[in-house]
Amino acid sequence: MFTNNFDPIAFQIFSLEIRWYSLAYIAGILLGWQYCKRGIIKNPKISNLFDDFITYLIIGIILGGRIGYALLYNLKYYLENPIEIFMIWNGGMSFHGGLIGVVIVTIFFSKKYNVDKFIFLDLVAMSSPIGIFFGRIANFMNSELYGRPTEFFLSVKFVSIDNISRHPSQLYEAFLEGIFLFLILLYFKKKNYLEKPGLISGLFLIFYSIFRFIVEFFRVPDKQLGYLIFNLSMGQIISLLFIFLGIILFYFKNENRQIN
Repeated sequence: MFTNNFDPIAFQIFSLEIRWYSLAYIAGILLGWQYCKRGIIKNPKISNLFDDFITYLIIGIILGGRIGYALLYNLKYYLENPIEIFMIWNGGMSFHGGLIGVVIVTIFFSKKYNVDKFIFLDLVAMSSPIGIFFGRIANFMNSELYGRPTEFFLSVKFVSIDNISRHPSQLYEAFLEGIFLFLILLYFKKKNYLEKPGLISGLFLIFYSIFRFIVEFFRVPDKQLGYLIFNLSMGQIISLLFIFLGIILFYFKNENRQIN
């Protein structure tokens, strides 16, 4: 068993606190950006546009993630305390909300420059596991989104939470949604799936959602929601929806059908 007593603050410069979560966002975006620029994008036009796209991407992640969390996971609280929606430093981000935010800004950006939106969505899908990996490691450092009690030999005691041995569900997600998903998408990239824009996006939705659905069985649900229909968590219910959407997207793109 491992004892987690990490400080959520990585370091401090005078009165400015630099947290692991902030560093995770920065590392994920910068490494994902360079991965796309150096390892994936071959078209010079797309490469130049991708630099401008990063700004839109950051806005979509932050706004979508925060609004998604407020709407999906803690609506009652934020209706009573609307000003706190803007206090993102207090925590509370939804991956699925961030994903929707990214899709929206990508559609807007692609229409502005008259480029197929799925080209950029595929690039985001290819690089997202990098950001997800660092994000889940930051969750672990912050002792948040922790797992259910267990006597499993890989259990972790989060001393800032309680004295109970728990599944390190954040690390399970870092491996499955980060490393393993990255390798899966890399395999399909080598099979030239990027040649049909939209296929990689569909595969990302399918595999990410499957992994998220599985890990949620080991993770403590959000206390304000608990378990919902069929004893599933909100994360699992949304994941089932995204699996369905991913299958539809992959089918239509693989059949060369048009999705507007």
